[in-house]
Amino acid sequence: MKRIGIIGVGEIGRAIVDGLYYRGDDAPQVFLSPRGARTAGELSERYESVRVCPDNQAVVDHSEIVIIAVRRQDRHEALAGVTVADDKIVINVMAGVGNDDLRRTLATDAQIVRAIPLPAIRERRSVTVTCPSHPVADSLFERLGGVLPVADEMAFDVFSALTGTLTTHYSYLAALTSWAAGHGIAADDADSYVRSLFQEVGRALSDKTRTLRQLAADHETPKGNNERIRTTWFTPDNSKALTQALDDLLADLEG
Repeated sequence: MKRIGIIGVGEIGRAIVDGLYYRGDDAPQVFLSPRGARTAGELSERYESVRVCPDNQAVVDHSEIVIIAVRRQDRHEALAGVTVADDKIVINVMAGVGNDDLRRTLATDAQIVRAIPLPAIRERRSVTVTCPSHPVADSLFERLGGVLPVADEMAFDVFSALTGTLTTHYSYLAALTSWAAGHGIAADDADSYVRSLFQEVGRALSDKTRTLRQLAADHETPKGNNERIRTTWFTPDNSKALTQALDDLLADLEG
């Protein structure tokens, strides 16, 4: 794995590059598309082996592995006229774009692997789901925090739907902060406390000897404050609404 190209240098593209160079590790040559010019330029100035190419075809031509990270709605414009040789490996990180769809767009017989890299790969702290399993792609993401290959795109779409809950978690924390501020707590103090509280929860998640339900039980006293909020707020109707939202998202991803 010597040369990696990235078409679409947004948040995920930046995270991949940062992860490759994390803590000064040796990294392959990286070729970036001019899309996201500011970010691409910053990365090329920061890392010696990163270059910005004049167009997307140049990215493909210089690379052994081509990562396509444009937004789903921009893919036809971004990939128009781009030719991908059959000996390349293409990694598709576009949400909701299946491998068959991308293969038709590119008109190539190159090997295509879907992946769900998350921003935490910049510090190699996030497992990346891939489909289908491929030794080169899996090795890349293993280096960036871990890899979870799945057998088919139906399973892949389930994991993709789960990633759609990420900003809901942040919004939940923001709602807690706002509630505290509404009761006279300084906004900065509320923000600091909520961050500290849930950072500790994040550390507890690293204990894989306990299931998530067991972790919840271990942090809860019968008839205590945590049980009260859980049972009065996370009601069966609330749980049903979450399940329905995920089912609807999954249907969109599959369709």
